[in-house]
Amino acid sequence: MNFELTEEQQSVKKVVRKFVDKEIIPYIQEWDRQGQFQPHILKRLAELQLMGVCIPEEYGGVGMDYNTLAIVCEELERGDTAYRTAVSVHTGLNSMTLLQWGTEEQKRKYLVPQAKGTKIGAFGLTEPNAGSDVAAMKSTARRVGDHYILNGSKTWISLCDYADHFLIFAKTDHDLGSKGITAFIVERTFEGVESKAIKGKLGIRAGNTGEVFLTDVKVPAANRLGEEGEGFKISMSALDSGRFTVAAGAVGLIEASLEASLKYCHERSTFGKEIGRHQLVQQMIAKMTANLEISRLLVFKAGTLKNQGKRNTKETSLAKWISCNAANEAANDAVQIHGAYGYSDEYPVERFLRNSKAPVIYEGTREIHTMMQGEYALGYRQDKELRKKLPAWPFEKASVH
Repeated sequence: MNFELTEEQQSVKKVVRKFVDKEIIPYIQEWDRQGQFQPHILKRLAELQLMGVCIPEEYGGVGMDYNTLAIVCEELERGDTAYRTAVSVHTGLNSMTLLQWGTEEQKRKYLVPQAKGTKIGAFGLTEPNAGSDVAAMKSTARRVGDHYILNGSKTWISLCDYADHFLIFAKTDHDLGSKGITAFIVERTFEGVESKAIKGKLGIRAGNTGEVFLTDVKVPAANRLGEEGEGFKISMSALDSGRFTVAAGAVGLIEASLEASLKYCHERSTFGKEIGRHQLVQQMIAKMTANLEISRLLVFKAGTLKNQGKRNTKETSLAKWISCNAANEAANDAVQIHGAYGYSDEYPVERFLRNSKAPVIYEGTREIHTMMQGEYALGYRQDKELRKKLPAWPFEKASVH
């Protein structure tokens, strides 16, 4: 085991941190206050080659390992959850799923521009009545000749108003439950695709999240991802990548909470001494410090398994559960350490607390992951090999061009 970052990883970490400190942190308070998403940040991320950091070079990416993606997400979330979320959805949920399941033609047409950041990808699984219970989805896809006709709606879709390509999951056979779900690549320009942002969110207010409506959308059969009825497996493998990036982001939020708390502990004095001298404050700082290390190690363990081409559903679930819980606790403690000032947006910790709640819910609630880990431990849950694997790193050249 090697716990040291490579020179390449250290370089990426420095680049992202410099970008966040210069181009996100000075402005995020106002963007959050106004509920404004800034699409120019996506363009800057593309210029820095961060939208396809772990996508092979032959498909437009940089070709770095999966833990480098974790580093990017960790550093972005130090700035704000909104822009880590953008990378999680674009790279983790969409691009990595295309890399794993797409045909060569689909990769050339859709993955290459996404990896370069010239096109943006999103992910449409959740519906108004289908969250954790994916099989309850109502969206339909009906085969007509060489096309499918899609109808339905998706909700809580990040980048809904800015994505060029959506991975959409719909039922091709209602009688088969989860085995009747199929995945499709849907372009925003297809007739019948509309989106609408959701306002009034508790947190991640600087992010773009909303609904996607599909009305008689004609999708070429060539845009079906995988086989008919394979959509549930594809969606779950996509979540292995998405949850990995969410867990990595949570590490960044713990670090941001710790950094803000340490700074305030040295600035604020009560009862004749810095508040950091009080033991119960030290207890909160110690818990943040421990959870930062624990969460980062869990994330890197999952990333190492990805690098090796091994199934990592169990390890990714654990990393997501533990790190997101820890981030929520760290942000809550950071508010407590700041006292009354923690309740004001004069300091960033109230935003950290609001932002930290969503990841405890999305991509598998805390309760879903708790149940999964219990089932793994008891031997009730086992992961079977998938028909297509996420490629191991270092990447090999595809044999078909």
